[in-house]
Amino acid sequence: MDTVKGVFQVEVTFQGDRIASVRMLQAPHHPQTKWAVPELITETLKAQSAHIDSVSGATVTSRGYKESLQAAIDAKAS
Repeated sequence: MDTVKGVFQVEVTFQGDRIASVRMLQAPHHPQTKWAVPELITETLKAQSAHIDSVSGATVTSRGYKESLQAAIDAKAS
């Protein structure tokens, strides 16, 4: 996912149908990204989907992460 701050690329590992882990393969070098991504990953593991809240103060990071996450989840379903 390309944003105004840079490219986000998320890798999702599944155990069966559950999301076991999420890893950032590519993310912009930006202060909001560094502190927001761990929170986004934690929320993803709790929700087991890309339907998570954005992190306050990191709207672009949250959007880029969630769109890349959804693409990774969709790729597994294909």
